[in-house]
Amino acid sequence: MGKLKACLFDLDGTLFDTEGQYTVIWSAIGKKYRPDIPDLAQVIKGTTLKQIMERYFPDENVQKKVCEELDEYEAQMRYEFIDGARDFLDDLRSHGIKCAVVTSSNMKKMNCVARQMPEFNTLFDRVLTSEDFAASKPNPDCYLLGARVFDAALDECLVFEDAFTGLQAGTSAGIFTVGLATYNSREAIQDRCDYVIDNFVGMTYDKAAHLLER
Repeated sequence: MGKLKACLFDLDGTLFDTEGQYTVIWSAIGKKYRPDIPDLAQVIKGTTLKQIMERYFPDENVQKKVCEELDEYEAQMRYEFIDGARDFLDDLRSHGIKCAVVTSSNMKKMNCVARQMPEFNTLFDRVLTSEDFAASKPNPDCYLLGARVFDAALDECLVFEDAFTGLQAGTSAGIFTVGLATYNSREAIQDRCDYVIDNFVGMTYDKAAHLLER
């Protein structure tokens, strides 16, 4: 096995405690524009906004309205770290580990994050968004790109994910994938990843490095 070189993190539900907020807005949007899909908020998890628009809102006028409502909502969302995430990031960086965000969100969303949390970008060596890869999760391209930008072998990386699509993307990439039981239960994700944690409390560089030695 390789020595830990890079950690690749999903954003919503993994680093940020935001999934509940997104469920609220997408449930409202679904009820308003796609009442024929009662579980739209769950169906779209892990997919890019571009794909959501193409698949579920083909009418350009509706797309415009949905994007406006989403932009307004994201601008006032609360972006707060999952328990233990900030300490874990600081520990990784103190050991020289490369860290990247690998998210299906777009740059407009990340600009909202930066405005609310100016120090966010200083915690990561790269922030990869939907503009950086053609295929969304569960396609593994985003995590393969994450390894590639750091010139890291797949067995030198860890993926941290919470959503089913993201867990599949990580494992399909051939990278050791840590599942976070933040919005899905341990039982629901344990067969979809290599290791499960509830949050980042107690997670350290040493523990992360040890996962690659298992």
